[in-house]
Amino acid sequence: MNSSGDILSSYAAFFKNHIPMQQEALVKTSTFAITYIATNIINGLLVFTYFKHPVFYETSRYILFIHLVLNDVVELSVALTLYIWLDHQPFILVPVCYFFLILAATTTMNMPINLAVMALERYTAVCFPLHHSQICSLQRTYLAIAVIWLIGVIPSATDLFTVFAVESTAFFRSSVFCIREGMLRTPRQADNRVYFMAVYLSVVWLILVFTYLKIVLAARSASSSEKTTAKKARNTVLLHGGQLILAMLTYTSPAFEQLLLTLPADMRPNINYARYYLIYIVPRALSPIIYGLRDENFRKHLKAHCFQKQVLPSKATHNTKK
Repeated sequence: MNSSGDILSSYAAFFKNHIPMQQEALVKTSTFAITYIATNIINGLLVFTYFKHPVFYETSRYILFIHLVLNDVVELSVALTLYIWLDHQPFILVPVCYFFLILAATTTMNMPINLAVMALERYTAVCFPLHHSQICSLQRTYLAIAVIWLIGVIPSATDLFTVFAVESTAFFRSSVFCIREGMLRTPRQADNRVYFMAVYLSVVWLILVFTYLKIVLAARSASSSEKTTAKKARNTVLLHGGQLILAMLTYTSPAFEQLLLTLPADMRPNINYARYYLIYIVPRALSPIIYGLRDENFRKHLKAHCFQKQVLPSKATHNTKK
């Protein structure tokens, strides 16, 4: 508890004594905001296209994808809100701060789990095509999304219950410096967080490696038409792995924040901003490009909306099967 208090005190002093120059802060916030707006314009078009055509919301693959998109929208929105808020008012009421922290932490944890479920869906489509519709039914897909949120919220819920156990009611009427470490009230919590992250990421990586190898083996013995589907599925799983590598940088935050305090004060704002942008923004900005604009069905329907062209349902259905 004392170490957490030292971190919070150091961060509070840092923000009080080393506020970035107004012009520099404006450039950083503008860059953040422009990326957020551009990403969410694409996300908005993808969501609009998704709900406009039954071929998308009746297919488990696209349901999981749009859940990833919406999860990223929420995470980006929370990240932008906290970044701007903390830039002007570092200390926030505990209930408000914890609400944002839990939502941010849960959506962050959801992303790699969602990628793992998407990889399993592609594995099922390639290796068990005749049973794919039964295994990946709509009901099971929505159940998988519920499980993703349940698993994602467990670490934050554990931290919150610990705070309730060790703090008085007066604490929840106070204001705190709103960073994730503010929820660590006992030394054991930091260890538990490391365990959670290690287990989650290990399971996700095992799923990605397993599905990739299985899809590659299936492609070798497939017919020429099936090889195309298997190749696309293999590339998709590889993209999941690349995005997961970027997402994993999120889990280096506690060590990075400790390292940040050892650096010269004038270097900290820029390094912290670059780290924040790379870890929280770039992976979420890549999602709509990698999985949405890359997908033939989404790309075709988006063009139809943008240029007011009509897309024949039969062709959309045929491409989806591919």
